[in-house]
Amino acid sequence: MAEKTVTVNRKAQHDYHILEKVEAGLVLMGTEIKAIRDGRVNLRDAYARPERGEMWLVGAHIGPYAAAGRFNHESGRRRKLLLHRKQIVELGREVEEKGLTLVPLRLYLKGGRAKVELALARGRRRYDRRQAIARREAEREMRRALRRRG
Repeated sequence: MAEKTVTVNRKAQHDYHILEKVEAGLVLMGTEIKAIRDGRVNLRDAYARPERGEMWLVGAHIGPYAAAGRFNHESGRRRKLLLHRKQIVELGREVEEKGLTLVPLRLYLKGGRAKVELALARGRRRYDRRQAIARREAEREMRRALRRRG
């Protein structure tokens, strides 16, 4: 099955320590999947939240599909995530007890279906972010120096 990445949440890699990754399906309307195929998706401020035994994606923006006219979807609505019951319970427990967050890392198409890669993550402090940036820049400088030599 071929995977086509539609969008990546780069801010999540910067703002959170990623502890665990999970794949989840999405319950969508017809115009939403068409808009996703057009790439009209933004996951920047999105997160997942367990409610009453179900998992919901909140804050994801799927833009309107141009050809739908007045039958378009609401772009900022909450969308149900498809996970196994045990996964929902386990992730919900982690979020409640340990104060972790469920953040979408990327949205992609797999076998014609929209999937979201969720990450169980812990928020980084400002100094952690600065250290990560400094480390990344140092590694980049080392690669440049090695390329110049060789």
